Amino acid sequence: MASGLVTLGIDLGTTSVKVALLEAAPGHPSGFMVLASCARASRAEAESEAAGPQGREQDVSRIIQALNECLAALPQQQLRKVRAIGVSGQMHGIVFWKTGQGCVWTEGEAAPVFKPRAVSYLVTWQDGRCSSEFLASLPQPESHLSVATGFGCATIFWLLKNSPDFLKSYDAAGTIQDYVVAMLCGLPRPLMSDQNAASWGYFNTQGQSWNLEILRVSGFPVHMLPNIAEPGSVAGRTSHSWFEIPKGTQVGVAMGDLQASVYSCMGQRTDAVLNISTSVQLAASMPSGFQPVQIPDPAAPVAYFPYFDRTYLGVAASLNGGNVLATFVHMLVQWMADLGLEVEESTVYSRMIQAAAQQRDTCLNITPTVLGERHLPDQLASVTRISSSDLSLGHVTRALCRGIVQNLHSMLPVQQLKEWGVERVMGSGSALSRNEVLKQEVQRAFPLPMSFGQDVDAAVGAALVMLQRSLHQKES
Repeated sequence: MASGLVTLGIDLGTTSVKVALLEAAPGHPSGFMVLASCARASRAEAESEAAGPQGREQDVSRIIQALNECLAALPQQQLRKVRAIGVSGQMHGIVFWKTGQGCVWTEGEAAPVFKPRAVSYLVTWQDGRCSSEFLASLPQPESHLSVATGFGCATIFWLLKNSPDFLKSYDAAGTIQDYVVAMLCGLPRPLMSDQNAASWGYFNTQGQSWNLEILRVSGFPVHMLPNIAEPGSVAGRTSHSWFEIPKGTQVGVAMGDLQASVYSCMGQRTDAVLNISTSVQLAASMPSGFQPVQIPDPAAPVAYFPYFDRTYLGVAASLNGGNVLATFVHMLVQWMADLGLEVEESTVYSRMIQAAAQQRDTCLNITPTVLGERHLPDQLASVTRISSSDLSLGHVTRALCRGIVQNLHSMLPVQQLKEWGVERVMGSGSALSRNEVLKQEVQRAFPLPMSFGQDVDAAVGAALVMLQRSLHQKES
């Protein structure tokens, strides 16, 4: 393995943007070293009257601003060495732009940057505008994955019905990561990996194609759908020098953040990766040759997502993770404010984890699904077995952490993991790394060898895919 090869990974997440510079390091156990990384909160939440209270949209300019801030913070001499750029980001969501007018490059400042121009807001994966009734009215996809609210194609159908004029302003669409790749390379049409296409719905992973006939019959604007390419294959080359990265640098076709995260730390095929951050994902590699049944089952708690080299990940993706704890903290802070007391959310969070760590068990039972689940969209949260002795902050927090893990276990039990050949669980994610109680509950529910604190990092994964592909090209 040649040393000295440097790649840049970018991850455009739900709440933050992260970048990482990787260098090939033959002597290192993992084969690479992280030279530098940077994360910035995107603070991109935007209000949209058309979408109503269920809408979740983000301002693309703020996301790109956070990306620019991240790149500006990286060492310039290392950026000059970058040979390839890997990009990953939040799946399912959709952004629209006008071909050839999606951004403007500004050369005059300290570093050349692009700024969004004829671009819509990003409708994120958390968008809830498509009700169960609306989804039931859509044509049945020819795919192994069913369509849920927040999926790109479902959002287009909703706009077609509720804001048809909105779609007339644009002629291209993609995930936020596809947008960034298209802008960096000046692509005339966006390219999309099967990882992101499958997360939009109406995509057949076996045939690697959109359900064009089904969509056309429904009046769907199929001209907006991106062309399909292998994740991490070369989408194009940078059309401008970008910060210190040379013009003409290879840029990979964007990946899903789930796949990039898993790639960053799945040491063996027999590892399962558990990530608890805003939401929760438990992913395991399916045996080679596995093909999912091409009939969607909306009630199935496990979905099969395209991984790399035409393999699949079996994934239980719960919508209820760190966001549930954040909701609980926010509620407590709000109650305090109503009582005339000011208290910081960070203080509440650390105190409640402390209290739960001392409360080793509880009879209180919390089903924490405040956000429903994709396979149970109408399910709400509930608290049962409430007794006067289990009302302390420690009891409630312990029950809440246990509920998050139990909910995941009900979707993908440890027995199923063992049947797939899983021998070890790699635990990661901001909510898990900061929360000793969640770790205890994970070990209780999944009694397998565990490794916590893996830096499961989609930016590192995206850079690693490009690093390994570049090395492979060199060797061949």
